Parts: sequence; C-alpha cells; structure tokens
Amino acid sequence: MDKIKIKGGKSLEGKIYISGAKNAALPLICASLLTDETVTLTNMPMLSDIKAMNALLEQLGTKIDEFDDFVDGHSTKTYSYRTKEATSLTAPYDYVRKMRASYYVLGPLLARYGKCELSLPGGCAIGARPMDIHLNSLEQMGANIEIKNGYIYASVEKRLKGAHIIFPLVSVGATCNILMAAVLAEGRTILENAAKEPEISDLAHLLNKMGAKIDGIGTSILTIEGVDKLNGATHKVIADRIEAGSYAVAAAITRGCIELVNALPFTLKRPLHILRDMGVKITENGNSITIDARGCTLIGKDIMTEPFPGFPTDLQAQFLALMLTADGASMVTETIFENRFMHVPELLRMGANINVHGHASAIVRGVKRLSGAQVMATDLRASFALILAGLVAEGETIVNRVYHLDRGYERLEEKLRGVGADIERIKESDEE
Repeated sequence: MDKIKIKGGKSLEGKIYISGAKNAALPLICASLLTDETVTLTNMPMLSDIKAMNALLEQLGTKIDEFDDFVDGHSTKTYSYRTKEATSLTAPYDYVRKMRASYYVLGPLLARYGKCELSLPGGCAIGARPMDIHLNSLEQMGANIEIKNGYIYASVEKRLKGAHIIFPLVSVGATCNILMAAVLAEGRTILENAAKEPEISDLAHLLNKMGAKIDGIGTSILTIEGVDKLNGATHKVIADRIEAGSYAVAAAITRGCIELVNALPFTLKRPLHILRDMGVKITENGNSITIDARGCTLIGKDIMTEPFPGFPTDLQAQFLALMLTADGASMVTETIFENRFMHVPELLRMGANINVHGHASAIVRGVKRLSGAQVMATDLRASFALILAGLVAEGETIVNRVYHLDRGYERLEEKLRGVGADIERIKESDEE
C-alpha cells in the first residue's frame, strides 16, 4: 500500500483549486439510471470512489464516455452516461463492498425497472449507518423488501406510488435515494425532515433539468410530482465543500494563507464562522475564499457536528487537529456517527493532548508542538487530519493506508506541494 511522507514546519501560501464534490457526484451518476437518454456531468473529480461507481454502472449496462476538460483553467473530467436498457438489476457484493454510496442505485433502478438486488453496503468504519430509513420509505411507496444472504431484494408491481414520508431522522443518503425514486413514482411524494445539504440541492437541480418536478429545494420539505419519463441533461457538479474546508484548515494550522479557488462560501458558513472566532482572517470573493492565518494566535473553540447548515461531521477530524495548535481547551462533540474518533490514538502518537469521553465527545488541549511519527489512516476524513498534523509536526511523518485519501481528495500531494508543503507519496514499488 502507498504511504505519504511529510516534513512539517512550513507555512503554506498560494492558491488551491477546489474540485467537484464527491458527495454530489455519486448520486448524480446514479440519477443517470432514471432515463434512457444521455446525462453529461462536468467538473467531475478524479477519485477512486468515482471510478468504483462508474464500474458498478457499467456492470448494470450503462455506456460511459470520459473526456478531459478544463474548468476555470484547471484540468478536470467530464463523463457522459447512457443506460438505454439495463443489462443487470443486481449490484453485487464485489462492487458495493468498496463503497457505501453504491446504495444510490436502489431508488433509480426500482423506480425505472421495478426491481433491484443490492448487496448490503460497506464503506468507512465510522459506525453503523443502517439502511432502515431507505427501505421503510420505499415500502411506504409500495415496494416489497426482503433481506437475505447479505442482499436487499426490492421489487414493486408496476410503479412506485407517491407517499407522504416523514423521515425519523435527517439522512442525506435516504433523502437522495427516495428523491430519485419519487421522480418516476405515480402521484405526489412529500418528504418531511429531508436533509438540506448542498449536494442534495445539486441532485434536485439535475433531476429538474431532466424533467422532474421537485419543489422546496434547499428546505426540509421536498414535494415531488411524479412524471412518466425523464430526459437527458448536462450538469456541472458543485464544488466540494469538504475539500475546501480541509484546505482551509491546512492554511490555518500552518499559519499560512491560501486562496481556495472555485469554493462556495455559502456551503461553509459554520466552519468559516468557527475559523473567524479562532482568530483567522477570511475574505470571501464570489467563488473564492482566502484563509489568512499569518501571524495569528488561534484560540480554541468548541464544535458540535450537526446536519447542514450546522457543522459538518466530515470536517470534525480536521478541526480537531487544528485545535491541537490553538491556545486553551476545546470540546469536540460528534452527534452524527458513533465511531468517529479513530484518528485520536494516531494523533496521540504525535504528542497530542486529547481525552475522549465515550463515543460522543473529546476534550482537546493545545500543545506547544507535535512530533512526526508513523501513523495509520483509519477512514477518509481521519486520514486528512493526520496529514494536517504532519504539516506542523517537527520532523518526518509517515501516513500509512492512504487509499482512504484517494477516495475523497483529488491530487492531494500535488495541491499541497503547490502551496509549499514538503510532501510526497511513497509507492509500494519504491520500497522494494
């Protein structure tokens, strides 16, 4: 497995282009299953999760064409998807185990073809993320659901029926899945307590371009009037707010100054508010954000993860790392996932002062210095927290199992080197 080697102590300065959002692109890809026409997605990130989802759709019978593209002068990818007729309605274990978001094929296949067989999903080991909400909602729409031998067997006679669904808790995955199912259902569907993340709004905008009738975009109540057929469309994937937030922390933790080009400030209101309260200077200018921590003495702040527009769980690990370099103590409270402090033991190896209380909270006390060490990445966002710690640690840090990073951060080493980091990837073949 590849490793990443970092020599810490450099203040980062320059510009970083923020790629298209992985968490938006994955359901957008699956939305292409709802039509027999071509759906073209621009500003696509080049990530292993995208490759995995593309491989799954090709297994289902989707024809995919890939194009090199440029957005605002930066290299990116465009993909076109056409599923004239599915050749399989099964999402097998070998595909789904690699990426939890594979479950996004469930709603579209059930809505268009009336049947889907889906292996129970895998993904990062950050706690149980049950599919009960997805399945119970589809049952309310008339689907028959059976689980056996590690698979979900879903079917419906003729078409799904519109329903008034009240989600028992806010779920991004369930909101996306049921939204895609509802656009081809018979009649009206109302989704209450829907997640309001920008990635869901992005999905709804694509679906409306395809001929869907969705109202309430960006709110907790979505109303969908089902249609008989959807058409193709072209859509630009929104910027990745988690990538932008991660590099914002890289600027702050190294006391540097980075302009985040193609970032969307409205998607990061709470994290930017926390950074300002800590003492970081932030300038918003259209689709760019400048994070300036040069000469700053940062003050620790408490954070609590919440559904959007609250503080995102996917930035918790990165901000926890930042708090290690701030004055005073900070409390980090995790309310979304129950197992999301797995990066803490690795940070302790570098000299961090963190006390975890159960699965829900951690007290972080600022330390005078961190020391480079061999550390092990446990999940996608925790991996970036270790990168951040390595950027400020004295000496050399080696981050192992970096395949997690490749799932969510495009050209990470290249982007960080571009702003002055001493970072390189050590490939397994280089050590032989």
